[in-house]
Amino acid sequence: MIAAAAALIGLLIGSFLNVVVHRVPRGDSVADGRSACPACAAQIRPRDNIPVVSWVLLRGRCRDCAAPISARYPLVEAGTAALFGALAWHVGASPVLPALLLLAAAGIALALIDLQVGRLPFVITVPLLLVLTVALIPAGMSRGWSPAGPALLSAAAWVAVYGGLWLGTTGRGMGLGDVVLAPSLGLALGWLGWGPSLIGLLGGFGIGALVGVGLIASGRVERRTKVPFGPFMLGGAALGVFAGSALWTGYLGLIG
Repeated sequence: MIAAAAALIGLLIGSFLNVVVHRVPRGDSVADGRSACPACAAQIRPRDNIPVVSWVLLRGRCRDCAAPISARYPLVEAGTAALFGALAWHVGASPVLPALLLLAAAGIALALIDLQVGRLPFVITVPLLLVLTVALIPAGMSRGWSPAGPALLSAAAWVAVYGGLWLGTTGRGMGLGDVVLAPSLGLALGWLGWGPSLIGLLGGFGIGALVGVGLIASGRVERRTKVPFGPFMLGGAALGVFAGSALWTGYLGLIG
């Protein structure tokens, strides 16, 4: 029931994330004004704002001008629902679940924006750290604040790694947006334990390396082509949340 409820909430959040991804890179407010068709500027009717269903009923076209509506919109809505449901299924009725759902929603928006315009906007990454910290307070109160110390150390470790790479490459190999996002990921994963944090941290670089090799081998990019790293960071964080504990335990067993 918790997973089903989280998935339903994810559908609604996914619809809002589409607005965020469209407006934030343009500098527009996400709170003012109803959504409109980019082709004809006709305002979207409430009945055409039902996540996934409206896109299917409209056959992927604007009701007024018949301009095509990108399949990205229902995919973001369905993907957010799936991720919310998976997180709720994974952690159950845990006080940390709201913080993870918040991080998941922000992560989806940031990954799409980074792929679209090649940056992680401070207007999302800075408030994310503040709101995430507040969202973890109930989890801390329920567990006597025992995870708080490792979580703060984890956040510091993530900042040290990404900040060091940013300074070491003078911003060419790592963007400042990645550095600002790092403490949020480190804090959330560190709250779950050192296994999720370290697997998430290393996983981002591992995923980035695999994708980079694949893109170079396919001829889509060259060695010096700059590729947004935010999606890899967030992919590594997802790996840490869902499989970090198991992978870390297995690794310790191998070396032990």
